[in-house]
Amino acid sequence: MRIFRLLPMITLILVSLAISSCQDEITTTHTFRAMVPIYLEMSDVRARTITIAPPQELENPGKIYLYGDYLLINEPTKGIHILDNTNPANPINKNFIPIEGNVDLAVNSNILYADNYVDLLAFDISNINNISLVNRVEDVFTQMYQHDTGQIITFRDSVITSENPYWGCVNCAFFAMDGSMSFAANFSAAAQSYGTGGSMARFTLSSGHLYAVDETSLRVFDVKDPKAPKFIKPIDLGWGIETIFPFQDKLFIGSNRGMHIYDASTPSSPTRMAVYEHMVACDPVVVNEEFAFVTLRSGNFCVNNINELQVINIEDPYKPYMMKSYPMLNPHGLGLADDNLYIAEGRHGLKSFNVADVMKIDQNQMEFLESMKSVDLIPGPKSLIVIGPDGVCQFDYSTPSKLVKLSCIDVKNPVTVQ
Repeated sequence: MRIFRLLPMITLILVSLAISSCQDEITTTHTFRAMVPIYLEMSDVRARTITIAPPQELENPGKIYLYGDYLLINEPTKGIHILDNTNPANPINKNFIPIEGNVDLAVNSNILYADNYVDLLAFDISNINNISLVNRVEDVFTQMYQHDTGQIITFRDSVITSENPYWGCVNCAFFAMDGSMSFAANFSAAAQSYGTGGSMARFTLSSGHLYAVDETSLRVFDVKDPKAPKFIKPIDLGWGIETIFPFQDKLFIGSNRGMHIYDASTPSSPTRMAVYEHMVACDPVVVNEEFAFVTLRSGNFCVNNINELQVINIEDPYKPYMMKSYPMLNPHGLGLADDNLYIAEGRHGLKSFNVADVMKIDQNQMEFLESMKSVDLIPGPKSLIVIGPDGVCQFDYSTPSKLVKLSCIDVKNPVTVQ
């Protein structure tokens, strides 16, 4: 919700009115942003033809995803932008896939998976100029909505002007850029036919399976036939689940209470190995062979006033333990490229560290770009892709200690981020 700077003028006007006529009735209006409930019938949503639209400006970018030479950017609850990123210094906006209720995405062998409220959609993007919907798996994300009778209740971010203050869900975006209700960065996943998501991702691919997390569960899909995803089962995880990161044959799941480690060597039936618990805070995670790097932050639904980077030893994944923690300002997403860790510090900027010695990370900060407001990032093969409230920027990071800006795509109407 924006803070208006007209209070002194408004106060002067009200005082003048009171002096001139104490008997006059004064009516005040309130303008604010709020999440307004929207009631939808899924039968109506499914009946609408999804027609690929021409390129559109970014308005409120959410998740980012890299697939080959294409950069995909989600507009929460609206759809997905597809950009030709062959040259990161000059990304070309190609088209837009309008998808109601879309929050996350993943790509497997030219098949784009995206949520459409309670359904999973599969699009063939092998010809970027002729994208087509090839499959729909119904009623697999019903736990995210009230959906008892086929009607779902969702929310739309709206600007409201009223003579009475609204006491509803003010500024509690269900699909906020910080990923707290919606909304990994290693490029290892692309060794197969998969793309790469940011550390805020709720969708990921591994060993012929799509894994999707929501507030309470891990949902498993068989996608060995990419065009025919099959829902296998849900796995209960407990409350506060936020992100998922695949590494080798394991899944690292971030929650606001800790990090879950799952053995996915049997891809259709992941099993819990351990849970590392911490204070209640928002929690994305990236890993390498020895350590998990976890950011904890306050703000929005992340209730505790804790902002730090934690380094967790995972050499024995059944017994993870914290090696050390480092204070941060308000860390969001993060990405790991070899021994270099990049951390999105929200409105504070973008930080980079050499983490070869995990016990001395604070002594090995490489850069702090305070002007680069950032929420999440992907260290890709050609560039470091950073998304923030003002847009999506790409950097040459061939010299890790000195980022060189290549390009930026600005947001039409930037929003405030912590």
